[in-house]
Parts: sequence; structure tokens; C-alpha cells
Amino acid sequence: DIVVAAASLAVVALPMLLIACAIRLTSAGPVIFRQKRYGLDGRPFEIWKFRTMVTIEDGEARFEQARRNDSRVTRVGSLLRRTSLDELPNLFNVVRGEMAIVGPRPTISEQVEEYTPEQRRRLEVKPGLTGWAQVNGRASLPWEERIELDVWYVDNRSPRLDLRIIGRTVGLLVAGRGLYEA
Repeated sequence: DIVVAAASLAVVALPMLLIACAIRLTSAGPVIFRQKRYGLDGRPFEIWKFRTMVTIEDGEARFEQARRNDSRVTRVGSLLRRTSLDELPNLFNVVRGEMAIVGPRPTISEQVEEYTPEQRRRLEVKPGLTGWAQVNGRASLPWEERIELDVWYVDNRSPRLDLRIIGRTVGLLVAGRGLYEA
């Protein structure tokens, strides 16, 4: 995972620089959005993404999922979300060993606190850039169903399944559908 992520960062360095410039030129605030998430064994880490929403004026840190036509999403952010380019900084999380290329997406503490013991099993593997739930409906699925798909992945993970997930992810990205509901 680390080798693939490092090589990917070398390939996408220029596009990432252009994205950073576009964010900086079109909206106030930091280029990178950082948020505490939970990964392997429930350990916290700081996820990095390109910022796609306006900054919160009062400085209060809140998690509120963006919805379709959400006025908080910037114009550049809308494009980044639709193409999943906002996730490119996650490659640094992979290089740092906090994430994998494939696995359940990392989540926030409020969601982890509500897990049943069975749902908590999704924390038995590193979180990923993409995963089984992402290629099987992602935002169009109810939260509980996404968790079930993540637990299914934990039970059935293999290099072959990971390659299948990566292939389906590429297909969804090329088609421009299914990954985000923005």
C-alpha cells in the first residue's frame, strides 16, 4: 500500500498542485481539510482531504454530511467531490500507514460510538481510500447497509477482492457516478 501510494503521489503531484491553487483562488480558508477519524482497532488519526466546503465562521468543529445542492459546497468543491479528487490527499494517510488502498472508509467518533459489536468489526482492518461499500452504492445506501458491506469485506478480504474493488472504483470514477451524492 505504501509503495503504491507513494508512486501515485508522484504521478498526481502536478494535478494536486493545480487543485490546491484552484481552492486557494476561489474560496477563503485552508486548502486541506483535516478531521479526526478512526481506523484500525479504533485508533484515531487525522485524515487529509482537499477542502470542498466553505469554512465554518465560528470555528466550531461539526460533522454534518454534505447533501445534494448543499450551499456550503464550493464550486471547485462540487467538481472535486463528483470526481473524488478531494480524496487525493488520503494518499498521504496511506504513506503514513494510517490507511490502506482498499478497506472500509474511516469514520468519525460519533458513528463509532453507535456501532454494535458486529459493526465494530469494520475496525479490524485499516480504513481504505476505496472499499466494498463504495463500489456497491456508497452514498445511495443506508448507513447500516454500508456497515454490513464493510463487515462482509473484513470477512472476505483477499488480494483478488482488492483488485476487483480497485477495478470497480476506476470504472465508477471514469463514469463519474456512484461515489458521491454531491
